[in-house]
Amino acid sequence: MPVRLSDFDFPLPGELIAQHPAPRREQSRLMVVERKSGEIQHLRCSDLPDLFTPRDLLVLNQSRVFPARLHGACGERRVEILLLRNLGGGAWEVLLKPGRRLKPGHTIVLDPGRVEATVREGGRGPIREVEFRHKGSFWSWLEQHGEVPLPPYIRRPAGESDEDRTRYQTVYARYRGSIAAPTAGLHFNKEMLARIRHCFITLHVGYGTFKPVTVSNIEDHQVDPEHFSVSKRSAETISGQIARGETVTAVGTTTTRVLEHLNAQQGRIAAARGSTELYIYPGFQFGVVGKLLTNFHLPRSSLLMLVAAFAGLETIRMCYRVAVEEKYRFYSYGDAMLIL
Repeated sequence: MPVRLSDFDFPLPGELIAQHPAPRREQSRLMVVERKSGEIQHLRCSDLPDLFTPRDLLVLNQSRVFPARLHGACGERRVEILLLRNLGGGAWEVLLKPGRRLKPGHTIVLDPGRVEATVREGGRGPIREVEFRHKGSFWSWLEQHGEVPLPPYIRRPAGESDEDRTRYQTVYARYRGSIAAPTAGLHFNKEMLARIRHCFITLHVGYGTFKPVTVSNIEDHQVDPEHFSVSKRSAETISGQIARGETVTAVGTTTTRVLEHLNAQQGRIAAARGSTELYIYPGFQFGVVGKLLTNFHLPRSSLLMLVAAFAGLETIRMCYRVAVEEKYRFYSYGDAMLIL
């Protein structure tokens, strides 16, 4: 039977959408699912090191979230800017609110006398292009004044404390570029990582991660391109793991897409830098990833479709029913699932 968009709907009580992280990273709950048997265990993320052997390899995304949400004014009108893509020369592709009322040539004042942005020609709908003018380092100013770009389902302001600056970031984040955290990695602390063999790739998460699938035929959906890089050292580690017939565990859907993109493009994992638009949905044949650690995702999202492709749609539907019954916490600050 064909897979329908409605197959990726599920009822979710609003109170299960996590608005804050767990008190400690490793305290998040962990659902462990065996694909072949459908067996489920209920553990904690602190148990993760005990679930892997020295032969296992975890691959993690070390992209760093930057404070991409800005607030300013155009005359008397308040304006919100979400930085999406650096176009160079002070120009950015951004999401503007309110976008339609701001015309090319309008100036948005973000920090009087220091930083302002002018709307340029180009862009589409609320996604526009602006050019920043600033005194001093823009990145230094941004780190001080920008706001953590929390997902829209977290219905509270960012920055109520320093919580979001530290917790909406993995402990191993290194390369600045994401506007959303690779959330499966939020559950690790440094002590846990020290007990598990691992390596890193980088994929910068863009605005498209929040884009729901709206076409009735899910095969017609397209994901936005996201930039990635894989170092020579990591490529050799992953390739060696595959050559020995050992399992590669992807931490997150972002890592999964990079590994499967490289395998599909060149038939192996080699050092590379580029972008991927790989869209994984049921029927996809995985060539690299043997285990997957992921959070619980939004209905009708490409992330949920990727997980269903990996575990099987009926298995995921069953797991999500159990997660709701057991009151797991959902989405970015929520709990995790390890699929074996």
